[in-house]
Amino acid sequence: MTSPSSNQPLLSVRDLRITFRQRERSLEAVRGVSFDLHAGRTLAIVGESGSGKSVTSLSLTRLLPPPPACRITGSALFDGRDLFKLSPAELRRVRGRDISYVFQEPATSLNPVFTVGSQIAEAVRLHLPEIKDVRAHVVAALDRVGIVDAANRYGAYPHELSGGMQQRVMIAMALACRPRVLVADEPTTALDVTIQRQILDLLRELRASSGLSVILITHNFGIVHNFADDVAVMYRGEIVEQGPCAEVLRNPQHPYTKALIACIPRLGDKRRRLTTIDHAAIARAGA
Repeated sequence: MTSPSSNQPLLSVRDLRITFRQRERSLEAVRGVSFDLHAGRTLAIVGESGSGKSVTSLSLTRLLPPPPACRITGSALFDGRDLFKLSPAELRRVRGRDISYVFQEPATSLNPVFTVGSQIAEAVRLHLPEIKDVRAHVVAALDRVGIVDAANRYGAYPHELSGGMQQRVMIAMALACRPRVLVADEPTTALDVTIQRQILDLLRELRASSGLSVILITHNFGIVHNFADDVAVMYRGEIVEQGPCAEVLRNPQHPYTKALIACIPRLGDKRRRLTTIDHAAIARAGA
């Protein structure tokens, strides 16, 4: 594969549309979404639950139901290849190897009947057959994400680990095959505040040390400021605002972006209740 130039996006999505069909009904969940991800940068896709963030990320490697249940149109150029036009065999090589995922609930993403080490090893054997000592490679991956006594944790089952440790295992699994893009879909939602900070710090360190590109899916603008370079705000299946993170936070233009930022709790805030999002007012402002 060729490396993109500094000004050429590693991933370029254009006019993405995702339509789900059930019986006689159709729902266009994502409408005309376009964005770029540059090498070594982090793009945060922000919006409430149901805004289309997760299905957008899953569509990149066609992890959504096949037609006619789900129809995907548009283009997603990754390193010059349109992901939506790859054959199933080509796509399997991309998943986990070039683009990997960390999901929000590790307890449901990890198989409870296999050890965490064996689950990571399976991905390594599939995508990196040149690795001779797979166990050592997996132990190193676990150690890299801060798993204490990684050699012994290799043989642990998911239920024997805390939620924070399970999420670290998911990150180790996602990074073990040396991907170029990591999609982190609400990676801290089910964790307490202290563990959330640890996981975000870990992702930041890994990004800096490996030049990883990251797509962070979140509903919380509060975690974006110190983590993302760029931000895209999704509302009802569309990107309503995007740009450099600092600029969008400093001078938001769309009413929905302003409403999301207003929901962020702040020290010293004397409000009795946090601001709620008035969708009717946003619709009137956007009319």
